[in-house]
Amino acid sequence: MVAQIQKPAPEFAGTLVKNGEFSEIKKEDFAGKWVVLFSYPMDFTFVCPTEILAFNNALEQFAAINTEVIAFSTDSEYTHLAWSQTPRKEGGLGPDLKLGLLADRNHAISKAYGVLLEEEGIDLRGTFFIDPTGTLRASHIHDLPVGRSVEETIRVVKAFQFTDEHGEVCPAGWEEGKDTIDTGNSTAYFSKHAEDASVTLKREAPGSAEKPSKRARN
Repeated sequence: MVAQIQKPAPEFAGTLVKNGEFSEIKKEDFAGKWVVLFSYPMDFTFVCPTEILAFNNALEQFAAINTEVIAFSTDSEYTHLAWSQTPRKEGGLGPDLKLGLLADRNHAISKAYGVLLEEEGIDLRGTFFIDPTGTLRASHIHDLPVGRSVEETIRVVKAFQFTDEHGEVCPAGWEEGKDTIDTGNSTAYFSKHAEDASVTLKREAPGSAEKPSKRARN
């Protein structure tokens, strides 16, 4: 099964490294919770530890919104364990990593979620939002060199939770506490925010950016 929005999220299962221990998990273990499942290219790289530690530091925020966070790559559980115990000053994740790292050695998860670069045997950066019913609600996939925003990930979860509970929809850039749109009375929102749409953000013209000479594997 290939990942499709509004459809049941593909199964994921395997050996998870968490708090220095191995355990077997599967998608069904998280029924009733939101899950942020994210892929990353490879252990012992460069951008990846910055992302994983950023998500690790936000685990309490995710827990507060009933959300489990799981990272996966095509590395083995043994490599995950070694990386999780390597000091951070040496590019590792230790000593107190709480985020679970899921091993996908047979590439089954990576293929199902459409993030595998088959020739290289590594994953793109994919972030998948699975709701408490097991339905895939959003997926964000991008190329290797740029890390993700934890704040945006939390915002997306909160936005879906709001729409599910209240039945209203969230406009562009919505954040918790801001106005949403009642589709049965949308003019109320558009009348209040009519001037917002006419505001033009002035940005400097982008300069020429050098393209990396070699594809980054991080």
